[in-house]
Amino acid sequence: MKSILHRLSLIVGFLPTAALADWQLNLTRGVTSISRNAYDLHMLVLWVCTIIGVVVFGVMFWSIFHHRKSRGAQAAHFHESTTVEVIWTLVPFLILVGLAVPATRALIHIEDASDADMSILITGYQWKWHYKYLEDDVEFFSKLDQDSNRARMLGSGQDPASVENYLLEVDNPVVIPVGKKVRFLTTANDVIHAWWVPALGFKRDAIPGFVNESWALVEEPGIYRGQCAELCGRDHGFMPIVVDARPPEAYAAWVAEFKAKRAAVAQKQDPKRAWAREELVAHGAEVYAARCSDCHAADGSAVNGSAPSLAGGEIVLGAVDDLIDLVMFGTGEMHAFGGQLSDIDIAAVITFARNSFGNNAGDDLQPIKVAEFR
Repeated sequence: MKSILHRLSLIVGFLPTAALADWQLNLTRGVTSISRNAYDLHMLVLWVCTIIGVVVFGVMFWSIFHHRKSRGAQAAHFHESTTVEVIWTLVPFLILVGLAVPATRALIHIEDASDADMSILITGYQWKWHYKYLEDDVEFFSKLDQDSNRARMLGSGQDPASVENYLLEVDNPVVIPVGKKVRFLTTANDVIHAWWVPALGFKRDAIPGFVNESWALVEEPGIYRGQCAELCGRDHGFMPIVVDARPPEAYAAWVAEFKAKRAAVAQKQDPKRAWAREELVAHGAEVYAARCSDCHAADGSAVNGSAPSLAGGEIVLGAVDDLIDLVMFGTGEMHAFGGQLSDIDIAAVITFARNSFGNNAGDDLQPIKVAEFR
C-alpha cells in the first residue's frame, strides 16, 4: 500500500518546484515516525476519497448524458431495490472498516510514550515557554527573539521583512538529541496553550492543572519551528517554538556547556551580598530587555492597550514594597514574575526602572529585600 501511495504522490513531482514552494497545499512528511504515519494515512484517505468521487460523479455524468430526454430515454418506475440498498450500505461499511485499521494503528503508535530515553516538562506562560529536562537538570525559559519583538511593535521603525524567521525565532531553542525517544509532558501556568511543531507530527494542549503526554523521535538533525496553536491572549501570535535537534554527542556537549554557564552565573550572582546600584541597573537593563519588553516599550514609554508609561509614573516611583508585590504577584494584565525571575533579577529590574527612562529615584533595591516577600 505504501508503495502505491508513493507512486501516486510522485504525480506532484511533475509540478514546477517554484509553484510547490509558493503554494504548499499538502501535508509535509515531517521528521518523525508519527508525522510519516499521519502523512501516509492522510494520503490513503485522500486517494480513497478521490477514487470514490471519480466513480460516483463519473457514473452520474454518464447517466445524465446517455439517458437524456432528447435520446428518448424513459424514467424507470420502481420504488425500491433490495440489491442496490445492500450494495450502497455494505460498500461504505467495508471502506470505513478498511480505513479504521490503519487509523487505529496510527493512534496507538502516537499515544505510546513508554520506554522514553528522556523527558521534558513543557509549561506554557503568557507568552513564553518553560522547558525542564527532568533527567539532565536543565531548565530555561524560551520566548520571542528581540529582533522579531521590536519589529512587531507599532512605531518601532523596523521592517518585519528585514527580520529572518520573523515571529518564528526564539532566544533559547529547546535542544533534543537525534535518534532518542523524547517524552514531552505539557502543562500551563496561566491559560490554555498548545505546543505545536508541524515537523514532529503532533499538537498537544497545555492546560493549567493537567499534564498531557506526547513523544517524538527525531531522525534528522535540524531546526524545526512551530507556534502556540491555542488562542491564549492578545499576544498569542508572538509565542513561537524552535526545536534544535542535534546528534547525541552535540546534545551532550550542549548540556555540559549549559550547566557550566549556569554555575558561572550562580557564582557571580550572590543574592546575599550588597550590590552596587550600577551593578543592579546594568543587570536590570538585561532583564528588562529579555522579560519586560514583550509588553513595555524599550524606552519605557506607554504602549496603547498594553502597558502604561514607566517614566515618572506613580507605580514605578511609589512605595518600593508595592512595586515588589506587583512584579512578584502581578495584577490585571501585569503577569506574576515571582516564579520566573530570581531575587537578583527582580531587585535589578526594579532598580533599573526607578533610575532609568528619565526617572531618578536615586535608590537601589537589594535582593535580600526581595527574598522577604517569598
